[in-house]
Amino acid sequence: MGEDDFVDHKTPIDLATWPRREPFDHYQTRVPCTYSVTVQLDVTRFVAALRDTGRKIYPAQIWAIASVVNKHEEFRMTVDKEGHPSIWNVVHPAFTVLNPDRETFASVWAEYNQDFSQFYDQAVALLSTHRTATTMFPQGDVPENIFDISSLPWLSFSGFELNIAHGHDHSLPIFTLGKYVEQARQVTLPFTLQIHHASADGFHAARFIKELQEVFDASANWLA
Repeated sequence: MGEDDFVDHKTPIDLATWPRREPFDHYQTRVPCTYSVTVQLDVTRFVAALRDTGRKIYPAQIWAIASVVNKHEEFRMTVDKEGHPSIWNVVHPAFTVLNPDRETFASVWAEYNQDFSQFYDQAVALLSTHRTATTMFPQGDVPENIFDISSLPWLSFSGFELNIAHGHDHSLPIFTLGKYVEQARQVTLPFTLQIHHASADGFHAARFIKELQEVFDASANWLA
């Protein structure tokens, strides 16, 4: 690997050879739009593996999502002010942490690491440190190459949508997690993916959800 492989950077997309150039142009300029999809993920094996290892739920959820996000260019895409798309070599998860005394939340971010244990330790420390934060972004300036994860562990839902002003300027994905539901020995997790249509089509969203399910199914291996 070269030195640049370890430095966050983005690579411009060659529009002349890009198969998605026409859909990108359509949804970026002619009909700019985002869409969201909510599914109920089967996390039965994941919850059982967590129970066996004593790991915390939220950091493990965050790593699972980030690991799939970083596999696919469409979820690492950004668009500059001139409308030119590029692909980040890596994107990092930003996630919410509640201050229970104030009933306010902060947004913190952690460097993505393919090694679950190293990422987990980093995320646990951030959640502990900033549990009493009184500002929304206690780490200061947020990098450009972050994507957002929010958790609503108090609410189970069948649909969730963020209505973002000028949302067509936001290319990276946004994820929302809900409250576990246990029924007939199966545990499900409400999970919403929101993405710009210029970044990803329904095919890409479906593939993402399928692969995330596979990560949760295999959690006994990476949680150990």
